[in-house]
Amino acid sequence: MGDATRPGVGWQRAQSTRDGEFLVRTVPGAVAGKDYRCPGCQQIIAPGTAHLVVWPAWVSETEGGVGDRRHWHTSCWQRRASRAGPGAIG
Repeated sequence: MGDATRPGVGWQRAQSTRDGEFLVRTVPGAVAGKDYRCPGCQQIIAPGTAHLVVWPAWVSETEGGVGDRRHWHTSCWQRRASRAGPGAIG
């Protein structure tokens, strides 16, 4: 599903992993305006880099979910979502 309330933000979808259900939103490089640290590799996601924002589906964005969101390199999230291992999700 798209997020029509935030201009420039990409698509959002639900994804099941071994750790539960998560909401995953794409962030196009054109709107990625600051540094984030990827919890999967502990490297910086530089401004202008397309990536994902992930948060637990059981946490509402309007009820404190902003603090539960994590910015991930797409490849790091894909690896993390398909296996158990290091990399804090929530």
